[in-house]
Amino acid sequence: MGILKDKRSFWVFLLPGLLFYILAVFYPIEESIRLSFMKWGGIGDKKFVGFDNYFVMFKDKVFYKAFLNNLIYLLIVVSMQLLIGLVFAILLSYMKKRVTLIKTLYYVPCIVTTVAVTQLFRSMYATEPVGLINEILNAIGLDNLATSWLTNVKTVLACVSVPEGWRFTGMYMVIFYAALVSLDSSVYEAAKVDGANEWQILMKIKLPLIKPILLLTLTMCLTGALRGFDIPFLLTSGGPGNVSELMSTYMYKKAFSSNQYGYGSALAVFIIIESILVVSILRAGFTTKEDRELKKQQKINDRERRAKRA
Repeated sequence: MGILKDKRSFWVFLLPGLLFYILAVFYPIEESIRLSFMKWGGIGDKKFVGFDNYFVMFKDKVFYKAFLNNLIYLLIVVSMQLLIGLVFAILLSYMKKRVTLIKTLYYVPCIVTTVAVTQLFRSMYATEPVGLINEILNAIGLDNLATSWLTNVKTVLACVSVPEGWRFTGMYMVIFYAALVSLDSSVYEAAKVDGANEWQILMKIKLPLIKPILLLTLTMCLTGALRGFDIPFLLTSGGPGNVSELMSTYMYKKAFSSNQYGYGSALAVFIIIESILVVSILRAGFTTKEDRELKKQQKINDRERRAKRA
């Protein structure tokens, strides 16, 4: 405890991590913001153009298409990862045998490489040779629904969203499961004595008690989906046309394929701002009046303690 109270020792431990965070996170963000005000093709001098890149962005029809696609992608990915993960975690919390085996099996997709996941789903969506999805449809007499999933403009966006949702469902299941089994059983045992059924215990006691975990996972899931890039890019690269274009894939194309680094950086800055706004709105929505009053009281108590020490 004495070492922790020594400010110099505190900074010795904090500084390496802080420097790494600045170099790995803040410096790239600062560079993106700076380049967003430039016109640069990757070679030669950079030309300052002010807000021109942003004016071009808000007049770009593909930008709006990518933004709308991102919202749909976000809805599919978040719904799969959190809702399915939470349902599986609840079911798993009632299991008594082979819990570790089930957790391991569901977690495996998280550690499989992106290229392997992409190839797996590309094979499932394939038409020549016939992939698993079309094989099943043909086998059950729904061959009229069989289609070229990654070239059909009506299905392609959902098809590039599902692999990302499937991939990390197991991770969120494990997080929710750990939160549920860590709850004090005496709380809901008392509710059972009072006549509450399992559904009431789940909805009125268990889920409210893990609200901080729900907020954390929702934040992780939303920000991860907003940055979604690798699987959609490898599956379709935003095609056909721009039907499955996302903000991240469009930014990559503009910066590294078209060598419009200034415009690509403006798109990157928009993604950063979008992520910050989503997290801020999310936290505000999850914070109740009681939570705000509690935080306010904690700040007052902290100030009083510091004043007494001084």
